[in-house]
Amino acid sequence: MGYWDLPEGKNCVEKTWITTKLGTALGLVGSAYHIVAFQPDSALAALQRASNTTVTMATMGAIFSMTTCLSAQAREAPDDPLNYFIGGCASGIFLGARTHSAMTGTSACLGLGTLAFFTKVGKMEGWKLAGPPKI
Repeated sequence: MGYWDLPEGKNCVEKTWITTKLGTALGLVGSAYHIVAFQPDSALAALQRASNTTVTMATMGAIFSMTTCLSAQAREAPDDPLNYFIGGCASGIFLGARTHSAMTGTSACLGLGTLAFFTKVGKMEGWKLAGPPKI
């Protein structure tokens, strides 16, 4: 089962596990590109950079999913896109705390919250970013 197959506001642990795995994968890919683009001085520095990025992304995925799910339960509005904004904003706040920057946290909160909000709206309304190829 995928993330969108599970009902909103239910199965919080399973949804959190899915987004944590996705965040881990994105963190590994992103850190691999970063290590190739900006060569570290040693293998230990490369390992530290990779683990730091991967753990941060995995944590952001977990925070997003758990906050979204708990918000849906607390607000008793499981399909409300505002739950996704709250989850995205919580992930952004974590990023700001991680970087010790209020401006980063504020910007990431608004950016990730808005992205998550419109992702949910698009999913509910059937938006397509790309259609099938025209032959």
